[in-house]
Amino acid sequence: MNTASVESHPRVLVVDDNEDAAESLSMMLALLGHEVEVAHDGEEALQAAATFQPGVVLLDIGLPRMNGYDVARHIRGQAWGKAMVLVALTGWGQEEDKRQAMEAGFDVHLTKPVSPADIEKLLQKLA
Repeated sequence: MNTASVESHPRVLVVDDNEDAAESLSMMLALLGHEVEVAHDGEEALQAAATFQPGVVLLDIGLPRMNGYDVARHIRGQAWGKAMVLVALTGWGQEEDKRQAMEAGFDVHLTKPVSPADIEKLLQKLA
C-alpha cells in the first residue's frame, strides 16, 4: 500500500456524484481534523487532485464525464499522483470490480455502504 504522502490527518479528496453523500462524508472528515475537498465527476476529480494534492482520494467508480477507473489511471500517470493513496469507495463490489480497481491503480477497494467508523479506521491505519 502506498503511504508516502499520508500524515496523521491527511488531506482528503472525496469524489462522488451523489452530492449528499459526498458532502456528508466531507463534513465528517473535517470534524476529524482533515482538510477536505469534494468533486462530483471524473474531470473535477482530476483537476482537484492536481491542485489540492491530497494524501488520500476516496473515489467512486460510477462517475459522470469520466469513470473512477480512468481517473485513477490518469492520477497514477502523473508524477504528483504516484504517492497518493487511492481508495475505491463504490457500490460496485463484485470480484471483477475489485480486480479492475487494483489494475487501475487503486490501493484499497471498499464497497458501499461503508460506515463512517470504517473510513476513520482506514485513515488512521494509513497514517
